[in-house]
Amino acid sequence: MNKRIFDINPWKLTTTILKADEIRLYESLTSIGNGHMGMRGNFEEGFSGNSHQGTYIAGVWFPDKTRVGWWKNGYPKYFGKVINALNFACINIEINSEVIDLNKIDYSDFYEELDLHNGLLTRGYTVNQKDNQIRLVFRRFFSIVERRTAEFEVCFEVLKGKADIKVDSKLDGNVKNLDSNYDERFWDIEDKNENYLSMRTKANPFGTPQFTVSAAMKNRLNGECSINRFVDEQVVSEKFSFHLNEKEKAVFNKMVAVITDRDTPADKHKEVAFFLLNDRSFDEKLIEQTAAWKKRWDNCDVSIEGDDESLQGIRFNIFQLFSTYYGEDKRLNIGPKGFTGEKYGGATYWDTEAYILPMYLSTVEPLVNEKLLKYRYDQLDGAKHNAKEQGLSGALYPMVTFTGVECHNEWEITFEEIHRNGAMAYAIFNYTNYTGDESYIRNYGIEELVELSRFWASRVHYSINKEKYMIHGVTGPNEYENNINNNWYTNTLCKWTLEYTLKWLDKIPGVINKYGVSNDELTLWNDIKDRMYLGKDDKLGIFVQHDTFLDKKLEPVSAIPEGDRPINQHWSWDKILRSCYIKQADVLQGIYMFSDRFTLEEKKNNFEFYEPMTVHESSLSACIHSIVASEIGKKDKAMELYLRTARLDLDNYNNDSEDGLHITSMSGGWLAVVQGFAGMRTFGGRLSLNPFCPDNWKGYSFNILYRNRRVHVGVTKDSIKVNLITGEPLNVSIYGKEYVLTEGILEVKVQQ
Repeated sequence: MNKRIFDINPWKLTTTILKADEIRLYESLTSIGNGHMGMRGNFEEGFSGNSHQGTYIAGVWFPDKTRVGWWKNGYPKYFGKVINALNFACINIEINSEVIDLNKIDYSDFYEELDLHNGLLTRGYTVNQKDNQIRLVFRRFFSIVERRTAEFEVCFEVLKGKADIKVDSKLDGNVKNLDSNYDERFWDIEDKNENYLSMRTKANPFGTPQFTVSAAMKNRLNGECSINRFVDEQVVSEKFSFHLNEKEKAVFNKMVAVITDRDTPADKHKEVAFFLLNDRSFDEKLIEQTAAWKKRWDNCDVSIEGDDESLQGIRFNIFQLFSTYYGEDKRLNIGPKGFTGEKYGGATYWDTEAYILPMYLSTVEPLVNEKLLKYRYDQLDGAKHNAKEQGLSGALYPMVTFTGVECHNEWEITFEEIHRNGAMAYAIFNYTNYTGDESYIRNYGIEELVELSRFWASRVHYSINKEKYMIHGVTGPNEYENNINNNWYTNTLCKWTLEYTLKWLDKIPGVINKYGVSNDELTLWNDIKDRMYLGKDDKLGIFVQHDTFLDKKLEPVSAIPEGDRPINQHWSWDKILRSCYIKQADVLQGIYMFSDRFTLEEKKNNFEFYEPMTVHESSLSACIHSIVASEIGKKDKAMELYLRTARLDLDNYNNDSEDGLHITSMSGGWLAVVQGFAGMRTFGGRLSLNPFCPDNWKGYSFNILYRNRRVHVGVTKDSIKVNLITGEPLNVSIYGKEYVLTEGILEVKVQQ
């Protein structure tokens, strides 16, 4: 684990030290966004060191060709990737003919702060010249009130001497991806003037949409100045020149509007963009921004007493999640890096259904969660196409996608990691079970379940030898094993999906005929669910991860030589595949999802067998292990893994956060507290709690939205207090005893 670069603060990231060799990590951690667009924490004035300039627009992507020498039938035709958009933050600065670049100049009193209350990013430093000292303070935020806008401000103050200052505010289209080949560019310039730039993605041979992204800027300086305007091939700019004497100040403001043809026809971009550039001040808009964020925090905040390290981690994660997606656009989903980097292509993975939805169900309005589900329903035709490409029936939801069609080309991941189909079915169940609302499954979800069941029925095979149905040639959640047979988690999801589909086919009149489910299909699905092979070792009391796992040399993580972690950065892929080491929860993922189906002894046996061999090198790993550890009474281990998930990026546990943040694992801290420490579950329409307070905490509290109620839960060493804030009376189970929540606070003594 690297030493953290930001100080501990319950509501902020702050630092007074800039390490030039870690600038990409600073940029990742200070990324901000608003659901429509986002940007890494790049310095407005530029930085000549090892920086990763990145600006990303939601829903804008490019199909990169993937055909290579080892191309096989069934491979996708392209790899979909998020593309770096125009840099609209650029504000180059010269002071007394010196270009301001913190990688080159003499400076002091550096300070950077990201305020989680409202997404305000502030940075300042003093420029030291021979006879002059000039203080610069930068502020910016991306509005969640008008999501097509971003606000920038630079304050100049001459502390000593004088300053001739030039501020060059640009819209810069000369951008490329960090991962592009041979300096490949993805954009053509469509239109431009001194404060407007419109770009369109290059034509592609795959028939996927092209996108037009346009930006307009409005620059202001509160004092006398001269202004020159420039229009270059790929850059437009306004340059302000002015003079300040000692003790004088000046404030420069830049407002930007960013429009895409996903929402506005390209021929209307200029009109709409300039309409959004109003004369209201930075601080007026910041007040609105803070109020809008407060409404979000009122639903989702977790308060922790006695441990600001833990509190900062969970709040940082919630802030970054809600900066990425808050349900405003049903065509969007949540990419693993969000707006913070290009790794993983910026597309949608199964992470949303398995990790994000369980948190969002409790923290955002139901309509947002319905949009997450509907996103997959709207892409059902693409999923059917994916299955057909593999010679299979039904629907195979993609591992990576922007449209529903698979656009990822690692065979062992894309075409073997089919357990993702089970996550889609589980999301439908999770929403229905948690909200009590059956309208989605009746109107949309049942069609998905039918097609998912058709897929599983075509993907299994029957073993005459064992008289069981099996699934060979898969990769489970543990991606450190490929092309394995009978992954317990995958087989479990197959069996459960068929059970769940058959249950709802019986409940919804006419649906069997509506979707053409034949008697032969029903007979087969029933047979598969009854005779699915699920590996188990009775001597060890565990579910076997896959057929040959127990034949490996089984060693704990402590046996890995010092300096070899993370193993994915030190070992060959061959060595990793042959080892017993587990990347993330695999068997334990299934135990977590179907917690009500397993005994405490089964949970304990499997945790104690698999966790010691788990390297947690997936960002999705620690939260599941923390929750299961809480359930089986391993409180210290639960806290250790909570910190790993809550502070994964802040403390750079996996030594890879400079590439971007792990957005889709950022629900993990919340889940570890609410489902882990507080033991919140809901099965069969009953809310239950089984809480404890970690030893190093004085207490913690949170709100949940549950079946049209808002409930506040507070836990200390001595008691749990549950308060029904809004909604009808609610039955709740605490430590297995039934209570009815009405007005007032229900207080129960904590059981050790």
